[in-house]
Amino acid sequence: MTAPVCVRRRIRQLDRRGLSHRGISRKLGVSRTTVARYADHGDYSPKPLGSGHAGRSLVDAGYSAVVDGWPAADLRMPVKQRHTATRVYERLVAECGFTGSYSSVQRWVRRWRREHRMESDGFAELEWTPGSMQVDFGQAGAVIAGVERVARFLVASFPYSNMRRVVALPGETSECVCQGLLWIFERMGMAPRVAVFDNATGVGHRRPEGTAARTRLSSLFCAHHGFGPRFRDPYSGHEKGSVENAVGFAGRNLMVPMPSAGSFRASARVRLDACERVAGSDHCRHDVPVIELFEAEKDHMLPLPGVRFDPCDWRSVKTDKTGAATIDANRYPAGPKWRSMRLQAGARVFEIEPRGPDGETITTPERIWGHSAEPQADPASLLAIIARKPRIWGESPIGNDFPETVRALPDRMDARTRSDPLDDIRAVAADCGLAATVKAVETVTNAGRTVDRAAIGTCAKRILEGAGTEGGQDLKRYDKYMKEAE
Repeated sequence: MTAPVCVRRRIRQLDRRGLSHRGISRKLGVSRTTVARYADHGDYSPKPLGSGHAGRSLVDAGYSAVVDGWPAADLRMPVKQRHTATRVYERLVAECGFTGSYSSVQRWVRRWRREHRMESDGFAELEWTPGSMQVDFGQAGAVIAGVERVARFLVASFPYSNMRRVVALPGETSECVCQGLLWIFERMGMAPRVAVFDNATGVGHRRPEGTAARTRLSSLFCAHHGFGPRFRDPYSGHEKGSVENAVGFAGRNLMVPMPSAGSFRASARVRLDACERVAGSDHCRHDVPVIELFEAEKDHMLPLPGVRFDPCDWRSVKTDKTGAATIDANRYPAGPKWRSMRLQAGARVFEIEPRGPDGETITTPERIWGHSAEPQADPASLLAIIARKPRIWGESPIGNDFPETVRALPDRMDARTRSDPLDDIRAVAADCGLAATVKAVETVTNAGRTVDRAAIGTCAKRILEGAGTEGGQDLKRYDKYMKEAE
């Protein structure tokens, strides 16, 4: 055991005074061996803490000739398919009858790896030119529109200035990447010259031969803004270490506590504002705020084009006999009119837009993320077939979308008389929208008036104009004449 420095100093002092080693040993309470070691020790200069050797190992005693070939053969294997110290120990016990300890094997493996380490091993620090951007996704819990869910947050990092931008999205598809980057570009007013992705960000995938294939939407997005995309190995974080670090930073700081927002758009604005507040701190290597470096970096970026990009992935879909098309395992009804037809459907982040053969927009239902067993029902698209087949009203999927007052109207009619009011509702809804039409039917019914197309249409237009739902003329402007007469 090494004696403390104060004990060594006292040994030297007493030795110089001529005290014998036995006397020093008795006086300080240390062994004469310790006294002899430090009394005659000439150099007290600091030495490295470790000797640099892994220590002796029982593997060297008769087993090294066998074991040495195992890690040598591993050099031709993938990194995750090589011998660990645990596996070496297990094979030694099973195949060679090894009786030593596991720690002895650990020392041998550590020493072998150090002795056979190549000069090319390790990492090199990369220098990124101004205007370069790295992109990656992370995951975090969030409350969106009152529902707790796992949100994907897109992180864009600018390594030159260490600026970070974060937006939350419902998925990691190509349209989500384009929509998130579009929000980021519009916030900073510029576009990068180079964007570095991996094939896990939804903008492409890696072919078996090693080349990267981009999706059509991401290719159009890059061409629209004029920047060049690059792809990196998603399992080699050092190739895009800036954004990998930014993903962890965002999860630990911007997502704690659990964020809450009314929509993904609102969440994106909040996260971008938070990123700008964080950018007010100094750069890790320069005594300059990150936001100032980023403003200077903008001089090397590209201006945004005059036309805004529409991140919509158009697909050819086939509707079933009910007029519903399946997109990403979810059913979106276009309407019975479009049954068994080939349509074009535009998939955006928050909506699906099916279009007819002539390019007309049929409907725009909200997009479902994840798998839903229930189709997205559009009540307006089903009114026509229900009016033609009024007997199915009781079992139609849109009955619960109407208030009780409106639903009771066709409920108390027979099949023949039910068709006319439903067709009137359909016709007015095509001009004024379903919400205003349903409100108009409810108003006319409560007023005790006859529910026909003219009454519904007039009331629905007044609702859209904000004139109220009471019906009749507004007589408040005549109040002043009544006061004068009094």
